[in-house]
Amino acid sequence: MFVHIERGSSIPISRQIAEQLRSQCLSGLLSAGQKLPSVRELAQQLAVNVNTVFRIYERLAAEGLIELRHGDGTYVCPPKTQADAQLALQREKFQKEFDALIQQGVMLGYSAADFRARLTLAMATARKQQQ
Repeated sequence: MFVHIERGSSIPISRQIAEQLRSQCLSGLLSAGQKLPSVRELAQQLAVNVNTVFRIYERLAAEGLIELRHGDGTYVCPPKTQADAQLALQREKFQKEFDALIQQGVMLGYSAADFRARLTLAMATARKQQQ
């Protein structure tokens, strides 16, 4: 496992680490069942706070990419779980984009009835395209 931190970057260190670990899990660079360094070990290797690494591991575990086994260590999850995690990430991204679009519509003066009508039309069009 290799993680590179750019200290002068505008991207927070925690996001840099999380994105690299996520990418390595999803790409197979970190294989299923592989044991990751302990929170303390990784924090020491990267010269970051232990809490930073702990929060990253918790986030990746919530995404289903890694498994935290109390007293045993942290392990990469099998690919099936990774595919489910990727779907969950895509859905979360969609939800954020949808919420932003709704907010923009509200600012433009759309009513709930306008949203319902547009959603109904969009769903009908999407169903037709799938057939």
